[in-house]
Amino acid sequence: MYEIGIHPIPPPLIAEPGSRYGRGGGDGDDDAGGDAGGDGRGDAGGDAGGDAGGDCRAERDPPAHTAGLVRSLQPGQRLGDRARAIMNRRRYSSRTIDTYLRWMVRYWEFHGRQDPALLGAEHVTAFLNHLATRRRVSASTQNQALAALLLLYKQVLEIDLPWLDSLVWAKKSKRLPVVLIRDEVDAVLDELHGVHHLMASLLYGSGLRLTECCRLRVMDIDFETDKITVRRGKGDKDRTTILPEHVKQQLQVHLKAMRAQHRRDRANRAGWVELPGAYGRKSPSAAGEWRWQWVFPAVRTYLHDQTAQRRRHHRHQSTLQRAVSLAVRLAGINKRAGCHTLRHSFATHLLEDGVDIRTIQKLMGHKDVSTTMIYTHVMDTTYSHVQSPLDQRRRRGRSPRQQQGQGQGQRERERERERERERERERERERERERERERRTRIADDWGEE
Repeated sequence: MYEIGIHPIPPPLIAEPGSRYGRGGGDGDDDAGGDAGGDGRGDAGGDAGGDAGGDCRAERDPPAHTAGLVRSLQPGQRLGDRARAIMNRRRYSSRTIDTYLRWMVRYWEFHGRQDPALLGAEHVTAFLNHLATRRRVSASTQNQALAALLLLYKQVLEIDLPWLDSLVWAKKSKRLPVVLIRDEVDAVLDELHGVHHLMASLLYGSGLRLTECCRLRVMDIDFETDKITVRRGKGDKDRTTILPEHVKQQLQVHLKAMRAQHRRDRANRAGWVELPGAYGRKSPSAAGEWRWQWVFPAVRTYLHDQTAQRRRHHRHQSTLQRAVSLAVRLAGINKRAGCHTLRHSFATHLLEDGVDIRTIQKLMGHKDVSTTMIYTHVMDTTYSHVQSPLDQRRRRGRSPRQQQGQGQGQRERERERERERERERERERERERERERERRTRIADDWGEE
């Protein structure tokens, strides 16, 4: 009898340096639909996360909260460890592994912690129906849960049952990505400052995903050929994209400041970073070289337990997500826009400028051109030859009084928006002051401990 014995696995809110979460995983995007997510049949796309790419596949012990996932399948082997080992062999990303394990636990707890090997097709169907009708999850999330359960039965428990192949996948809804017009992109970028402005400019100017931008290393930027190399992106694929001329000078100034910071770290016996795969064992000193450093490093360092190195992780995705979300509100944009919206806007605006679809496919890193074709439905198409039936009616002219009242209302709305922007800026300044006070307190505590 198999028995799953842990609490549901909480999603990592902060990338814990030195853990499997350190390599990021994915921003949970699907390029064709943004927030709609992936199809759940492969590497756990969609809102639950699951970029199959990653920058570091170092071998580490599993997180403590997954250590007791299931009672042993064989003496000394836990079912959770077996599931993790199988997914590692299949080269699943760490986020996909954690997501699938989370679904296995939810399925087990939904059925009163019964042995999964004793459950049948009606139990799997009941769980999926609960997700669709009670939890109201998307089709992508429902398919993701089904993919995790199929892996549990077929690969982990090694149960080959005929009803497994008869389970029905949810039909995905077709969603158009949210795209900002050029003026809206300018308004959002104008509300960003410092490193957040630089990162958002790369999302829009190079078509990078959020995690791809955060995981950029110094050697990935080629100023001579104006190219950026994305390594181990979604689907564990490499690609190259363009480096905008507009950000080159700002990026060079940023790298100069980061190099000075790296030299200070090295002088203080720090300045190490995590390396991909087994490269850290092949070349241990490479982790301290400048070319391997993150382009956007985190503010704080951490102590890596296994190597006793003082390392610096890359900047976490949530910092840019919060900054872009605030910028969208300050810009007065009423669309559901975020970091990935800038990538959608990159592809759409290239189509409007006449760039061929195959080139955009390569820049975006899409496996199939049909994914890129979705942007043809949201590009700025002119319908000048189409006249609305409402416009065919004879329009009435407004009186001067009506026009004057309309102008006064517009000015009042503008003043109200400006007051709201000022209030948002004041709240953001207060949060910055609070973070600065916390940082000074931490520095004082660190000096006291030393």
